Amino acid sequence: MKRLLLFPLIVLAVGLCAAAGDPPRVSRAAIAAIEKSLDERVTRLWDDNPFLLLGATRGVYLEGYGAVFTAEVNLVASPTGLMQPVLTKEGMARYHQKKLERLPQLEKALRQALAASAASLDPVPAQEQIVIVAFLSHYPWEDPSGLPVQLTVQAQKKKLLDAQRSGGALLDAAIRVTEN
Repeated sequence: MKRLLLFPLIVLAVGLCAAAGDPPRVSRAAIAAIEKSLDERVTRLWDDNPFLLLGATRGVYLEGYGAVFTAEVNLVASPTGLMQPVLTKEGMARYHQKKLERLPQLEKALRQALAASAASLDPVPAQEQIVIVAFLSHYPWEDPSGLPVQLTVQAQKKKLLDAQRSGGALLDAAIRVTEN
């Protein structure tokens, strides 16, 4: 009789374990560590903009694809404020030029972050991607010419690790940069 009662409990336990599924390949803690590292790297780029990073970086692991991190970045603080509520054409031009100058600096920082993250994401399979997408904020009044809405840096994890082992010489060839 005890065996008859024990059998349904075993079946129930096996069913619950199967329903729970496998644990994620990449832990939330590993993703969170990269998020924090990227936030720190981006916020240290320029001292004149307290709102450089608009919200925290978010990351996700997509089984079969890789790890993807997104951040919203404001390259230059708004030139308007209490002391200067109206922006002149010259001020708009300076603002635009400063953004154009900072774009390559942001790209370099994202490339470095991508390379650094490869070694920290051990559970990501070598053939999968690591991607960082920076969404660049724009004001309605600003000139968008020459400025992308998003900057993406990505590479296969194996290529990133191989480039690091070679002293970084192959890093530029390993990373694909896309501006949209």
